[in-house]
This record gives sequence, C-alpha cells and structure tokens, in this order.
Amino acid sequence: MVQTLAISKTITSIADLQARFNLTPADSDSFFTEWHQDLPNITELERGTLDRIKQRFERHRNIAKLAEGTINLLLVSPLLDLAGFYDEPFLITTEPQVEILIESRDELLRGRIDILVIQGQLWSLVVESKQSISLAAAIPQALAYMMGGSTGEPLYGMVTDGDFFMFIKLLKQEPPLYDFSDTFSLLLLRQNKLYNVLQVLKKINRAIVSGSY
Repeated sequence: MVQTLAISKTITSIADLQARFNLTPADSDSFFTEWHQDLPNITELERGTLDRIKQRFERHRNIAKLAEGTINLLLVSPLLDLAGFYDEPFLITTEPQVEILIESRDELLRGRIDILVIQGQLWSLVVESKQSISLAAAIPQALAYMMGGSTGEPLYGMVTDGDFFMFIKLLKQEPPLYDFSDTFSLLLLRQNKLYNVLQVLKKINRAIVSGSY
C-alpha cells in the first residue's frame, strides 16, 4: 500500500534524498559554472533598483519577523522580474503541487513549490523561500521538488530565507547529479549581494534559453 508523505516533513536532510533518489554530488567544478563564470554585467540603473530593494527589505525585517510570502514580495519577485523570468519564453506559476512516486519504497511524496518557472513544457527554475526553517534544511526540500521535474535538461533552484541566497543545479540522470553555489548574504553592511544574485539569475536565464549549460 502506497503511503502519502509530505515532502516538508519527510525530506529534512541530504541523507533522506540519497536514500530515496540516489542523488550524488558532482565531483567537478565544471558541472555548475553558471553561478560564478562569465557573469553578465548589471547596469547602474539595476544597481540603484537593487539598492532600493535591499533597503525596503531591511526596513521590514528590522521591524518584524517576515513571513515567506512577504519575502517573496520584497525580494524574490523583483529579482525574477529584473532577471527576465516574467517575459517570454518563460511562464511563472506559484505553489504548484508536486507528487513523486517512489515505487521501491511504496511512497508518494507530495508538496508545493513556492515559485516555478516554466519554459514550454519544461521546468527551468524552482524557487523556495523559507523563513520558518534554516537554509540548510530548505535545500534538501528544494532538491526533492526539483526531482519532481520531468525534464532531461539541467534544472536550477534558488533557495532563500531572505538573509541568505543559494543556487542549486540538478541533472536528472542515473545517478542524478547536483551541486551548490556559494551563499550570498544580505547581512553584510557595506555590500549588496543582490548584485551577485541578479547576475547569477541572468546567467541562468541565458543558459536555459540558449541551451548552453
């Protein structure tokens, strides 16, 4: 009998993923270069916009604890807009349900992605915003959602708790390969790491559109 389990309750570590999907970390730096190599420039206008986005976020964060939806409104949505993910050939959907059947364990994993970017019929980018749990705990969940995609092309993820951002790349093959970017922190007082986050998002956009992974 198949047991239905919530991804948020079942997948809490990389070990949980490896036990169910045989995920393997990439052993080459060349697997995920999109987050640090040949990044596109950002304009002075974009820098000014990113400075305002950070200032708005800090003002709200300093007053009260922010819900995940607020983080999406203040940070994630403007970033996706600036990076071109609201325009053709992409479509945005929020909170789509994901179901992953693991026949060998008689398990049906179920959950909802915060934001999913689609190109045609293919998943392109999974975005998870988590405030109630740590970034380290959110990463396995994001990878689990990414395993629900049917694409044979590389799939990207972005995970944030508002203060920190991290990117993920997954290639569904046998075994599935994954790798992470460095962490980008908004807690730095005299730097705006949203510049870097936008550069990575733009690079991922170009990689998806051109197929140059």
